[in-house]
Amino acid sequence: MAATFKQFSLSSKMIDALDKINFTTPTPVQEKLLPPVLSGRDVIGQSQTGSGKTHTFLIPILEKIDPTQEVVQAVITAPSRELATQLQDTFETLIAAYDPQIRIHNYVGGTDKKRQIEKLENQQPHIVIGTPGRILDLVNSAALQIQTAKIFVVDEADMTLDLGFLKDVDQIASKMPAQLQVLVFSATIPPKLQPFLRKYLHNPLFEQIKATTLIPSTIKNQLFFTKGKDKKQILQKLVTLGEPYLVLIFANTKEKVDEVYHFLKDQGLNVARIHGGIQARERKRIMKEIHELKYQYVVATDLAARGIDIEGVSEVVNYELPRDPEFFIHRVGRTGRNGLAGTALTLYGPDDEQEIDDLEKMGVVFAPIRLENDELVAAPKRNRREHRQKKAADLDPKLKGFVKKAKIKKKPGYKKKIKEAISQDQFQKRKIEKRRMKRAKKNRGK
Repeated sequence: MAATFKQFSLSSKMIDALDKINFTTPTPVQEKLLPPVLSGRDVIGQSQTGSGKTHTFLIPILEKIDPTQEVVQAVITAPSRELATQLQDTFETLIAAYDPQIRIHNYVGGTDKKRQIEKLENQQPHIVIGTPGRILDLVNSAALQIQTAKIFVVDEADMTLDLGFLKDVDQIASKMPAQLQVLVFSATIPPKLQPFLRKYLHNPLFEQIKATTLIPSTIKNQLFFTKGKDKKQILQKLVTLGEPYLVLIFANTKEKVDEVYHFLKDQGLNVARIHGGIQARERKRIMKEIHELKYQYVVATDLAARGIDIEGVSEVVNYELPRDPEFFIHRVGRTGRNGLAGTALTLYGPDDEQEIDDLEKMGVVFAPIRLENDELVAAPKRNRREHRQKKAADLDPKLKGFVKKAKIKKKPGYKKKIKEAISQDQFQKRKIEKRRMKRAKKNRGK
């Protein structure tokens, strides 16, 4: 018999609220973690994007809030403005029919801090949501009184760490009571997060919800080889096949997003762009218009992969492979949600073979496709033998000549010399790759 939310002894108003948004069956992460969270235990929940982590802490918080108490009772940090706004919207959707109303305030950078302080002098919210920097600013200004909080949630903890916000989160936690329920939710739990967890969580329950597959079965995960041709032209051709409902296109930097956005706009497509370089007010306006379905295409950085939940994304396109393979899963997870079918399409060229190899080693399964008579058809699997030969062909020109001469002359010991030369070349390439990975890590989060 399928599990239902009624098995968790929730209040009747919560059951009614869940019914109104068609939430009847809990996800695996909700089924495992709702009981301990409702009981007040500290919890570390690790599961992939789209698994239902948000409602795993949202439901217990609402169950424990006393609206008659005019004090802060729960604090939630989110690593991006978009994610904080998404959390606020999710809360408000669920409690639309609650009476008396629970006050939820969202505090993020780029908004009017002075006005927020003035409002806090008159009334404190029941639930605080926001980015770590702005919440800490308001606390240090003695405007936001979080010392009364009973629950503290760190959402998307790995992204919080990646973006350098963990110190702010640490300071926020230090200003709350010792008797505090701390909930940490994340897609991954990096080692650098451990000191924070040991400092603030007491006998926590750690639960890792492993997905049966990295890519949900509702998603067609396709792979398209560009063969070094003009990627923008290929992109335009692929995303205009058929009548896609909403296409989310990912690039790694705001500069690349702008480049792709202007190209598609020049082709007459109804396209928007989202990245960290756009002012907060403008981003908010664009997001509102995206939700109102005023655009058919959206070009974005990974900010959107972790911070934006857009209903009805029919297709995700990786225009560029993400620098961090984990972000691939977060990108693809923007489609195929709530049982709906979706398509994820990854463009890759001759220089991206290693990145594709790495994703496949993680367990990502691709379906190669190609264009034939303006239709997408199945393509042969990537040829491993050809790939290995290509790697050898990518040797330094001097080494190519050495190998060629050695094959012709075949002097004694020539095989050993070739191996030594190739090993040295590969050693240099590994050094270059390590430097590239370091730079990518510094640039992550753009």
